[in-house]
Amino acid sequence: MYLLPAFLMMAVFIIYPTIATIRLSFLDNTGTNSAATTCAAGQPCWGVFENYRYALTNPDMLIALRNNALWLLLMVPATVAGGLFFAILADRVPYEKLAKSIIFMPVAISFIGAGIIWRFVYDFQSGGGAQIGILNGIITGLGGSAVTWLSNPAISNFSLMIVGVWLWAGFCMTMLSAAIKNVPSEILEAARVDGANEWQVFWQIMFPTILPSVIVVSTTLSIIILKIFDVVYVMTGGNYGTEVIANRMFNLIVTNTGRSTALAVLLIVLTIPIMIFNIKRFRKEEASR
Repeated sequence: MYLLPAFLMMAVFIIYPTIATIRLSFLDNTGTNSAATTCAAGQPCWGVFENYRYALTNPDMLIALRNNALWLLLMVPATVAGGLFFAILADRVPYEKLAKSIIFMPVAISFIGAGIIWRFVYDFQSGGGAQIGILNGIITGLGGSAVTWLSNPAISNFSLMIVGVWLWAGFCMTMLSAAIKNVPSEILEAARVDGANEWQVFWQIMFPTILPSVIVVSTTLSIIILKIFDVVYVMTGGNYGTEVIANRMFNLIVTNTGRSTALAVLLIVLTIPIMIFNIKRFRKEEASR
């Protein structure tokens, strides 16, 4: 009986919406007929799975999938490495609390707010006018040429990832700093007495000890990045080769409900392995205590 309210809330806000989303993913853009009715003559057709064929074969969707993969492969390691660097650095300065507060501050900013801030940082003025963007202002002030940070497909994705690193490095720092403080100082001192330098102490003693925390932070970031939307939508609108799955889903929600919900199901499927990995690791750690 004590679990009934929690179960009811989970059923209303999680289970039912998930089932409804899966159901809609097999229907057409009206949400009433089977997705098989949208098959074009002479074209490949997956029947009721037609919306999933679109999600996995449409050229625009492949770009979105590629971008999500790019975010995972580049932003997760960069953010975790940045957080670990700041955690180690902040622990060694006398003004540790102040330093950590400043580094953590971006975490308190919404993704939309961060997007607006960084649009001003990356701002590019065409026509030879004065550059009001911070980066281009510095570059032109040093005699260089202004850069189209957000409208150049070659660098636009990387420009957005920098915003993600800026937003979440503080979160990683906080989690990893707590793990570093739990490493027994006696072990570290014993290694130094035995002749190990700081680099060896870190990689051979400290890092293996905090590895579980690094994995937790990495998997948490992976789930966040798979759902990334706000930063991309505010800064580029998904243009210039920056569209991601959630952005594509948002653009389709009005014009084609079936395809949009198929993308939502795809996101759910992509996050499930990460969740299972986290649950298994948590149970393993609990069993070892």
